[in-house]
Amino acid sequence: MEMKAKGYALLSGGLDSQLAVKVLQRAGAEVRGVCFATPFFSPAAAVKAAKALGIPLEVVDFTDDEIRLIENPPHGFGGAMNPCIDCHAAMIRRAGEMMSAAGFDFVSTGEVAGQRPMSQNRQALGIVEKSSGLKGRLVRPLSAKLLEPTIPETEGKLDREMLLDIQGRSRERQISLAAEFGIVEYPSPAGGCKLTEKGYGRRLKDLRDHEGLGNRRLVELLSVARRFRFPDGTGVILGRDMRENAVLKECGSLGTVLAPENCPGPTALVPGNAPEDALSQVRGLVAAYSRSDRLGEDVIVGGVPVPGPYDREKFKAYQIC
Repeated sequence: MEMKAKGYALLSGGLDSQLAVKVLQRAGAEVRGVCFATPFFSPAAAVKAAKALGIPLEVVDFTDDEIRLIENPPHGFGGAMNPCIDCHAAMIRRAGEMMSAAGFDFVSTGEVAGQRPMSQNRQALGIVEKSSGLKGRLVRPLSAKLLEPTIPETEGKLDREMLLDIQGRSRERQISLAAEFGIVEYPSPAGGCKLTEKGYGRRLKDLRDHEGLGNRRLVELLSVARRFRFPDGTGVILGRDMRENAVLKECGSLGTVLAPENCPGPTALVPGNAPEDALSQVRGLVAAYSRSDRLGEDVIVGGVPVPGPYDREKFKAYQIC
Protein backbone atom coordinates (compact mmCIF):
# COMPACT_ATOMS: atom_id res chain seq x y z
CA MET A 1 0.00 0.00 0.00
CA GLU A 2 1.33 3.46 -0.91
CA MET A 3 2.29 5.46 2.15
CA LYS A 4 1.07 9.05 2.31
CA ALA A 5 2.65 11.80 4.40
CA LYS A 6 0.46 13.79 6.76
CA GLY A 7 1.43 17.09 8.26
CA TYR A 8 0.66 20.53 9.60
CA ALA A 9 1.36 23.50 7.34
CA LEU A 10 1.98 26.87 8.96
CA LEU A 11 -0.52 29.09 7.16
CA SER A 12 -0.20 32.87 7.30
CA GLY A 13 -2.57 33.44 4.40
CA GLY A 14 0.20 34.92 2.25
CA LEU A 15 0.99 33.59 -1.21
CA ASP A 16 4.02 31.52 -0.18
CA SER A 17 2.16 29.69 2.56
CA GLN A 18 -0.73 28.91 0.19
CA LEU A 19 1.65 27.69 -2.50
CA ALA A 20 3.41 25.46 0.03
CA VAL A 21 0.10 23.70 0.73
CA LYS A 22 -0.59 23.19 -2.97
CA VAL A 23 2.91 21.85 -3.66
CA LEU A 24 2.66 19.43 -0.73
CA GLN A 25 -0.69 18.15 -1.94
CA ARG A 26 0.76 17.66 -5.41
CA ALA A 27 3.61 15.71 -3.82
CA GLY A 28 1.11 13.33 -2.25
CA ALA A 29 0.68 14.77 1.24
CA GLU A 30 -2.40 15.22 3.36
CA VAL A 31 -2.24 18.73 4.83
CA ARG A 32 -3.90 20.38 7.80
CA GLY A 33 -3.34 24.09 8.39
CA VAL A 34 -2.26 25.78 11.61
CA CYS A 35 -1.97 29.52 12.31
CA PHE A 36 -1.09 31.55 15.36
CA ALA A 37 -2.99 34.52 16.80
CA THR A 38 -1.66 37.37 18.94
CA PRO A 39 -2.42 41.10 19.31
CA PHE A 40 0.47 41.59 16.87
CA PHE A 41 -0.88 39.56 13.95
CA SER A 42 -4.37 38.42 13.06
CA PRO A 43 -5.44 34.96 11.85
CA ALA A 44 -8.02 36.48 9.48
CA ALA A 45 -5.94 36.03 6.31
CA ALA A 46 -5.13 32.43 7.26
CA VAL A 47 -8.79 31.63 7.90
CA LYS A 48 -9.71 33.01 4.50
CA ALA A 49 -6.88 31.13 2.78
CA ALA A 50 -7.74 27.82 4.44
CA LYS A 51 -11.31 28.13 3.23
CA ALA A 52 -10.13 28.83 -0.32
CA LEU A 53 -7.68 25.91 -0.18
CA GLY A 54 -10.30 23.57 1.25
CA ILE A 55 -8.20 22.42 4.19
CA PRO A 56 -8.98 22.32 7.92
CA LEU A 57 -7.32 25.01 10.04
CA GLU A 58 -6.44 25.14 13.72
CA VAL A 59 -5.96 28.60 15.26
CA VAL A 60 -3.60 28.66 18.25
CA ASP A 61 -3.35 31.52 20.77
CA PHE A 62 0.33 32.42 20.72
CA THR A 63 0.26 35.63 22.80
CA ASP A 64 2.10 34.40 25.90
CA ASP A 65 4.78 32.74 23.77
CA GLU A 66 5.30 35.91 21.74
CA ILE A 67 5.52 38.15 24.81
CA ARG A 68 8.20 35.90 26.31
CA LEU A 69 10.21 36.28 23.10
CA ILE A 70 9.80 40.07 23.08
CA GLU A 71 11.04 40.22 26.65
CA ASN A 72 14.04 38.01 25.89
CA PRO A 73 14.71 37.13 22.22
CA PRO A 74 17.66 34.66 22.06
CA HIS A 75 18.57 35.78 18.54
CA GLY A 76 17.63 39.44 18.94
CA PHE A 77 15.26 41.67 17.00
CA GLY A 78 14.97 42.60 13.36
CA GLY A 79 14.56 46.22 12.25
CA ALA A 80 11.92 46.93 14.90
CA MET A 81 10.64 44.85 17.85
CA ASN A 82 10.31 41.70 15.73
CA PRO A 83 12.08 38.58 17.03
CA CYS A 84 11.49 36.85 13.67
CA ILE A 85 13.98 33.98 13.93
CA ASP A 86 12.89 32.99 17.43
CA CYS A 87 9.23 33.53 16.56
CA HIS A 88 9.40 31.16 13.57
CA ALA A 89 11.22 28.56 15.65
CA ALA A 90 8.69 28.78 18.49
CA MET A 91 5.72 28.47 16.13
CA ILE A 92 7.27 25.47 14.42
CA ARG A 93 8.00 23.91 17.81
CA ARG A 94 4.35 24.33 18.84
CA ALA A 95 3.22 22.87 15.51
CA GLY A 96 5.68 20.01 16.09
CA GLU A 97 3.97 19.19 19.37
CA MET A 98 0.67 19.06 17.52
CA MET A 99 2.27 16.89 14.83
CA SER A 100 3.49 14.37 17.41
CA ALA A 101 0.14 14.30 19.21
CA ALA A 102 -1.67 13.62 15.93
CA GLY A 103 0.85 11.01 14.73
CA PHE A 104 1.68 13.10 11.65
CA ASP A 105 4.94 13.11 9.72
CA PHE A 106 6.01 16.71 9.23
CA VAL A 107 5.53 20.42 9.77
CA SER A 108 5.86 22.67 6.74
CA THR A 109 6.37 26.38 6.14
CA GLY A 110 6.24 28.66 3.11
CA GLU A 111 9.80 29.90 3.66
CA VAL A 112 11.92 30.56 0.57
CA ALA A 113 15.71 30.38 0.80
CA GLY A 114 17.21 33.86 0.44
CA GLN A 115 13.90 35.69 0.15
CA ARG A 116 14.35 37.72 3.33
CA PRO A 117 17.95 38.68 4.03
CA MET A 118 17.66 38.51 7.83
CA SER A 119 15.20 35.71 8.58
CA GLN A 120 15.35 33.42 5.53
CA ASN A 121 19.03 33.20 4.68
CA ARG A 122 20.65 29.77 4.90
CA GLN A 123 22.03 30.38 8.37
CA ALA A 124 18.68 31.58 9.71
CA LEU A 125 16.85 28.61 8.18
CA GLY A 126 19.30 26.29 9.94
CA ILE A 127 18.90 28.10 13.25
CA VAL A 128 15.11 27.84 13.03
CA GLU A 129 15.26 24.11 12.29
CA LYS A 130 17.67 23.44 15.15
CA SER A 131 15.84 25.67 17.65
CA SER A 132 12.48 24.14 16.80
CA GLY A 133 13.73 20.61 17.55
CA LEU A 134 12.23 19.33 14.29
CA LYS A 135 15.35 18.34 12.37
CA GLY A 136 14.29 16.01 9.57
CA ARG A 137 10.60 16.76 10.09
CA LEU A 138 10.55 20.40 8.92
CA VAL A 139 9.61 20.59 5.24
CA ARG A 140 10.05 23.76 3.18
CA PRO A 141 8.40 22.65 -0.06
CA LEU A 142 9.15 25.82 -2.04
CA SER A 143 12.92 25.42 -1.55
CA ALA A 144 13.14 21.73 -0.62
CA LYS A 145 15.46 20.73 -3.48
CA LEU A 146 18.04 23.21 -2.24
CA LEU A 147 18.00 21.66 1.23
CA GLU A 148 18.73 18.26 2.72
CA PRO A 149 16.00 15.61 2.15
CA THR A 150 13.62 15.29 5.08
CA ILE A 151 12.50 12.06 6.75
CA PRO A 152 9.12 11.91 4.93
CA GLU A 153 11.03 12.20 1.64
CA THR A 154 13.58 9.49 2.46
CA GLU A 155 10.78 7.23 3.71
CA GLY A 156 9.01 7.60 0.37
CA LYS A 157 5.94 9.26 1.89
CA LEU A 158 6.59 12.57 0.13
CA ASP A 159 7.68 12.77 -3.52
CA ARG A 160 10.79 14.96 -3.53
CA GLU A 161 10.63 15.35 -7.30
CA MET A 162 7.37 17.26 -6.93
CA LEU A 163 8.93 19.76 -4.52
CA LEU A 164 10.60 22.99 -5.69
CA ASP A 165 13.92 24.86 -5.74
CA ILE A 166 12.83 28.50 -5.47
CA GLN A 167 15.34 30.92 -4.01
CA GLY A 168 15.99 34.65 -3.83
CA ARG A 169 13.78 37.72 -3.64
CA SER A 170 12.14 37.57 -7.06
CA ARG A 171 8.44 36.67 -6.98
CA GLU A 172 8.14 35.62 -10.62
CA ARG A 173 7.95 31.89 -10.00
CA GLN A 174 5.45 32.32 -7.19
CA ILE A 175 3.20 34.50 -9.33
CA SER A 176 3.37 31.92 -12.12
CA LEU A 177 2.57 29.08 -9.72
CA ALA A 178 -0.36 31.03 -8.29
CA ALA A 179 -1.88 31.18 -11.77
CA GLU A 180 -1.19 27.49 -12.28
CA PHE A 181 -2.87 26.51 -9.00
CA GLY A 182 -5.72 28.98 -9.42
CA ILE A 183 -4.79 31.09 -6.39
CA VAL A 184 -6.16 34.55 -7.09
CA GLU A 185 -6.40 36.23 -3.65
CA TYR A 186 -3.44 36.82 -1.38
CA PRO A 187 -2.13 39.78 0.62
CA SER A 188 1.03 41.72 -0.13
CA PRO A 189 4.22 39.96 1.00
CA ALA A 190 5.06 42.99 3.15
CA GLY A 191 3.23 43.73 6.38
CA GLY A 192 0.83 41.62 8.41
CA CYS A 193 2.87 41.68 11.62
CA LYS A 194 2.78 44.86 13.70
CA LEU A 195 6.08 43.96 15.32
CA THR A 196 7.89 44.87 12.09
CA GLU A 197 6.48 48.44 12.17
CA LYS A 198 8.90 50.91 13.74
CA GLY A 199 6.22 53.22 15.16
CA TYR A 200 4.42 50.30 16.78
CA GLY A 201 7.78 49.02 18.01
CA ARG A 202 8.43 52.31 19.84
CA ARG A 203 5.10 51.98 21.63
CA LEU A 204 5.79 48.36 22.50
CA LYS A 205 9.28 49.08 23.84
CA ASP A 206 7.92 51.96 25.93
CA LEU A 207 5.24 49.72 27.44
CA ARG A 208 7.75 46.93 28.09
CA ASP A 209 10.16 49.30 29.81
CA HIS A 210 7.54 50.98 32.04
CA GLU A 211 4.23 49.19 32.77
CA GLY A 212 5.54 45.86 31.45
CA LEU A 213 3.83 43.34 29.17
CA GLY A 214 2.03 41.35 31.85
CA ASN A 215 -1.39 42.92 31.23
CA ARG A 216 -2.75 41.61 27.94
CA ARG A 217 -5.31 44.40 27.63
CA LEU A 218 -2.58 47.04 27.73
CA VAL A 219 -0.76 45.11 25.02
CA GLU A 220 -3.94 45.02 22.91
CA LEU A 221 -4.33 48.79 23.35
CA LEU A 222 -1.00 49.39 21.60
CA SER A 223 -2.97 49.70 18.35
CA VAL A 224 -5.10 52.50 19.80
CA ALA A 225 -4.51 56.25 20.17
CA ARG A 226 -1.54 58.55 20.73
CA ARG A 227 1.05 57.74 23.40
CA PHE A 228 2.77 60.14 25.79
CA ARG A 229 5.37 59.56 28.49
CA PHE A 230 5.99 62.40 30.96
CA PRO A 231 9.41 62.90 32.60
CA ASP A 232 8.16 61.46 35.89
CA GLY A 233 7.33 58.18 34.10
CA THR A 234 3.57 58.70 33.85
CA GLY A 235 2.19 57.16 30.68
CA VAL A 236 -0.90 58.42 28.85
CA ILE A 237 -2.99 56.84 26.11
CA LEU A 238 -4.91 59.64 24.38
CA GLY A 239 -7.83 58.96 22.04
CA ARG A 240 -7.79 60.43 18.52
CA ASP A 241 -11.43 59.96 17.54
CA MET A 242 -14.82 58.84 18.86
CA ARG A 243 -14.07 55.15 18.35
CA GLU A 244 -10.82 55.27 20.30
CA ASN A 245 -12.40 57.42 23.02
CA ALA A 246 -15.14 54.81 23.43
CA VAL A 247 -12.54 52.04 23.77
CA LEU A 248 -10.58 53.95 26.40
CA LYS A 249 -13.71 54.81 28.43
CA GLU A 250 -14.24 51.08 28.96
CA CYS A 251 -10.76 50.63 30.46
CA GLY A 252 -11.25 52.17 33.89
CA SER A 253 -10.04 48.98 35.58
CA LEU A 254 -6.58 49.58 34.11
CA GLY A 255 -6.07 52.98 35.76
CA THR A 256 -7.57 56.47 35.60
CA VAL A 257 -9.80 57.66 32.74
CA LEU A 258 -10.11 61.41 32.15
CA ALA A 259 -12.15 63.33 29.56
CA PRO A 260 -13.37 66.90 29.02
CA GLU A 261 -16.85 67.47 30.42
CA ASN A 262 -17.91 70.78 28.85
CA CYS A 263 -16.52 70.52 25.30
CA PRO A 264 -15.58 67.88 22.72
CA GLY A 265 -12.15 66.34 23.17
CA PRO A 266 -10.09 63.22 23.74
CA THR A 267 -10.40 60.58 26.42
CA ALA A 268 -7.17 59.76 28.26
CA LEU A 269 -6.24 56.54 30.04
CA VAL A 270 -3.46 56.69 32.63
CA PRO A 271 -2.43 53.09 33.43
CA GLY A 272 -1.78 52.18 37.05
CA ASN A 273 -2.11 54.32 40.16
CA ALA A 274 -0.95 57.80 39.15
CA PRO A 275 -0.49 60.45 41.90
CA GLU A 276 -2.48 63.67 41.82
CA ASP A 277 0.37 65.82 40.51
CA ALA A 278 0.73 63.44 37.54
CA LEU A 279 -3.01 63.57 36.89
CA SER A 280 -2.81 67.36 36.89
CA GLN A 281 -0.39 67.13 33.94
CA VAL A 282 -2.73 64.75 32.17
CA ARG A 283 -5.68 67.12 32.63
CA GLY A 284 -3.58 69.80 30.96
CA LEU A 285 -2.86 67.43 28.07
CA VAL A 286 -6.54 66.57 27.62
CA ALA A 287 -7.49 70.26 27.71
CA ALA A 288 -4.83 71.11 25.14
CA TYR A 289 -6.24 68.59 22.69
CA SER A 290 -9.86 69.57 23.33
CA ARG A 291 -12.07 71.78 21.15
CA SER A 292 -12.01 74.70 23.57
CA ASP A 293 -11.60 77.49 21.04
CA ARG A 294 -15.18 78.78 21.41
CA LEU A 295 -15.82 77.70 24.97
CA GLY A 296 -15.20 81.04 26.74
CA GLU A 297 -14.41 79.29 30.01
CA ASP A 298 -11.99 76.77 31.52
CA VAL A 299 -12.09 73.22 30.20
CA ILE A 300 -13.33 70.89 32.91
CA VAL A 301 -11.49 67.54 32.96
CA GLY A 302 -12.43 64.91 35.50
CA GLY A 303 -14.38 67.47 37.50
CA VAL A 304 -11.44 69.90 37.72
CA PRO A 305 -11.29 73.22 35.82
CA VAL A 306 -8.09 73.51 33.77
CA PRO A 307 -7.18 77.16 33.10
CA GLY A 308 -5.74 78.16 29.73
CA PRO A 309 -3.88 78.89 27.61
CA TYR A 310 -4.00 75.43 26.06
CA ASP A 311 -0.77 74.79 24.19
CA ARG A 312 -0.28 71.43 22.47
CA GLU A 313 3.29 72.22 21.49
CA LYS A 314 4.64 71.88 25.02
CA PHE A 315 3.33 68.30 25.19
CA LYS A 316 4.74 67.13 21.86
CA ALA A 317 8.16 66.57 23.39
CA TYR A 318 6.56 63.80 25.47
CA GLN A 319 4.76 62.10 22.59
CA ILE A 320 6.01 58.65 21.63
CA CYS A 321 3.93 58.31 18.45
